[in-house]
Amino acid sequence: MAETDAAPSIALPPRQTDGWQMLAAIERVLEAERDQLALWVPVGFGAGIAGWFALPGPTGWIGLGIAAAGVGLAALLFGGTSRLGRAVTIFALAMLLGLVAIWTKADWVAAPRIDRPKVVALTGIVEAAEPRPATATIRLLIAPDTGNGLPPRVRINVDAEDLPAPPPAGSRVAVRARLLPPAPPMVPGGYDFARVAWFERIGATGRALDPPVIVAPDGGSSLADIRTRLTAHIEASIKDAGEGGIAASFVTGDQGGIPEDDNEALRRAGLAHLLSVSGLHVTAVVGAVMLLTIRLLALSRRLALHAPLPLIAAGAGALAGIGYTLLTGSEVPTVRSCIAALLVLGGIALGREAITLRLVAAGALIVLVFWPEALAGPSFQLSFAAIAALVAFHEHPKVAAFAARRDEGIVLGGARILLMLLASGVVIEAALSPIALFHFHKAGLYGAAANIVAIPLTTFVVMPAEAIALALDLVGLGAPIWWLVGKALGLLLWIAHVVADAPGSVANLPSMPRGAFALMATGGLWIVLWRTRLRRWGVVPLAMGAIWSLLTPPPDILVTGDGRHVAVRDGRDGIAILRDRAGDYVRDVLGEASGVEGEAPALELMPFARCSADLCAVDVSGGGRTIRLLATRSRDFVDIRAMTRACAAADIVVSDRRLPRTCHPRWLKADAPFLRSTGGLAIRIGSGEVESVAEQVGLHPWGSFAAGSR
Repeated sequence: MAETDAAPSIALPPRQTDGWQMLAAIERVLEAERDQLALWVPVGFGAGIAGWFALPGPTGWIGLGIAAAGVGLAALLFGGTSRLGRAVTIFALAMLLGLVAIWTKADWVAAPRIDRPKVVALTGIVEAAEPRPATATIRLLIAPDTGNGLPPRVRINVDAEDLPAPPPAGSRVAVRARLLPPAPPMVPGGYDFARVAWFERIGATGRALDPPVIVAPDGGSSLADIRTRLTAHIEASIKDAGEGGIAASFVTGDQGGIPEDDNEALRRAGLAHLLSVSGLHVTAVVGAVMLLTIRLLALSRRLALHAPLPLIAAGAGALAGIGYTLLTGSEVPTVRSCIAALLVLGGIALGREAITLRLVAAGALIVLVFWPEALAGPSFQLSFAAIAALVAFHEHPKVAAFAARRDEGIVLGGARILLMLLASGVVIEAALSPIALFHFHKAGLYGAAANIVAIPLTTFVVMPAEAIALALDLVGLGAPIWWLVGKALGLLLWIAHVVADAPGSVANLPSMPRGAFALMATGGLWIVLWRTRLRRWGVVPLAMGAIWSLLTPPPDILVTGDGRHVAVRDGRDGIAILRDRAGDYVRDVLGEASGVEGEAPALELMPFARCSADLCAVDVSGGGRTIRLLATRSRDFVDIRAMTRACAAADIVVSDRRLPRTCHPRWLKADAPFLRSTGGLAIRIGSGEVESVAEQVGLHPWGSFAAGSR
């Protein structure tokens, strides 16, 4: 009997679920982006560092570490054979390593700090001396003698008239000084010097009360001394203080000689990046040395025919870059730029493409491994955001095709170069604006136009001219070249002041929520690091962060951590301050945190305030509500019965001293004991939100609040 065919199956064929289809689609996208995946390793490492800074204390840090390890392990177990699983595993591992790196570094640099102001007889060794002609002071970094019972490093300011010349490093110093603990942010969102001081092991800052006694060391000069003398020489060679200070900053990185009005103009014009020795300056030095080396060696026919001149020139450029980095104080932007330059030179030596996003990512990872704390500072963020955005822009196929060299006339070629410079400036400004708004609460809007002239002027005129002038100074012939440098820098300052004074030149924004900044940073990285259409999704978190920032209302009341200074919104997009004798620094901090510019009048001059010599009562409106604020403004005692009645009629009472127990405002009593536990306050009346510095600092080791975060 012949075999019959098997009956056909009536079972349905296996069908992929929506979840599997989505995973398959993700795999296809990641396959197309496989060359970009490595760029996310430093992002993951930085995310771990950022998480440590953002979370308030050990509980959150441990939770973040467990979460990263859990996600990485799950991705490895359930998707280790897929590209998505491997990518998630590596990103999670990088995040865990970043968290461990910053936590370890913070514990490793731990050093004693003073806990209250004190006057001491300080003796020790000068580690560095930084002249600051703009403020007529010299800043000394001192390692006190062990018997003083002081922190390992102390920073004090000395009046320039009490110290005619900066002492060389290694000098012994004896001085009576008033020391303070490293200052936390004055108000929420402000500059956190305490964090910076922690990682630099500075346990006290202060001011000399008497002229110091200096005993100079025997022996040679250190790099710090050479830098100090070189700064003084450059500033003396150019008569104008602003031009001389900028010229010195290009060579030694010392910005102390630049007058504040010129500094502010450069910031408002989007040109402040020129003052920080970073990629532009290192590239100019390395490129000039390479060009000079290869030209000189090529004069020998034997060397030109038989020696690897590009390799030798790259080696000379590398040595020049390292020497320049050391001379300028090895600040993080300079170190980052030097590392990037060395990687470029290595790529040239190997015959590889010089500048790529992989090189930028490698430089970022190296910096973060050795200096993880740099991630929290604006210098690192601005530096890498600018270079990453610029490289990604020029790597785009359409941009690369437009910028490619071609046989065309001078007019068309020049117009193409000019257009690329303008477009590059716009891209850089777009990348830097969120960072500037987050850290400084302001960003220049015309920086792209200003940089079209400023960058070529600095790169091709000022820096080469300074190098020639310094070389000619060896034989006493540098004066004419210094005159040229002064004129070029005068043009730079003229551009800065014109742009800074133009209507609408600066965008101001009050303190930005950290979550909004994180969303914008994520969106920016997403756009920059991917190449396919996947990058377009970065617009979503970028827009969400921007909208969140714009919709966040400015604080209606700001209180500094010492309780002495209060700023309230005047209902006309301005602020008024409690004490009319507040210094410029306090006024700037309160204005920036409020997102306003211009003079802040005294509170007593406002029609909504009623002030006496001791108290000010103010009706403050915000978010559809009006509350009564009462603030003390003198150190004199107030009759307790009058104070009790005033407190009962107020919603918020602020004082820089302890208020009596009978003082019971309806909402908040922010007196000295309370502010010691919270730090500065930002109050929004409509939502009832009270944001404190202590909340932002949390339980990080540099925090100094009595009750921690609230």
